[in-house]
Amino acid sequence: MPRTLALQAALLAALLQSAPGHSADTDPMARGRYLIAIGGCNDCHTPGYAQHGDKIPESTRLTGAAIGFSGPWGVSYPGNLRLTAASQDEEAWLTRARGNGLPPMPWSALQAMTRDDLSAIYRYLRALGPAGEAAPAALAPGQAIPTPHFVFVPQPPTTQKTSQR
Repeated sequence: MPRTLALQAALLAALLQSAPGHSADTDPMARGRYLIAIGGCNDCHTPGYAQHGDKIPESTRLTGAAIGFSGPWGVSYPGNLRLTAASQDEEAWLTRARGNGLPPMPWSALQAMTRDDLSAIYRYLRALGPAGEAAPAALAPGQAIPTPHFVFVPQPPTTQKTSQR
């Protein structure tokens, strides 16, 4: 019986070591890639990702966008995360990630991450290397908006059907 129990324990350990996601837990690069994927970072920070998804090469992702998000706060733009990570040391990155910024960036999601998770994202971005151009600077409310933008302003309910679905 002890021999069977030892064999079962060894088998379980081997299975856990080869389980999907194990390498992401121990390899900061893989963990950073995973967190970027599940966090939806590419949705805004990678041009064309909403339309093409994973067809966009990893080497061209996370370079920010010149499509703004306008609302009562003014206009915000998805920053070039690769340039940001390349221009900051890890402590500055962690401080920024723990701070606040403009909508629609889900700052509370970053604030809920562990230090190890944020460090993994930083290391992943650093490994990708700097690429692309800086995103436009945010605009204050009332300024002219020189780029395409999504309007984030609540609308009143409608009384008529607005789609053919």
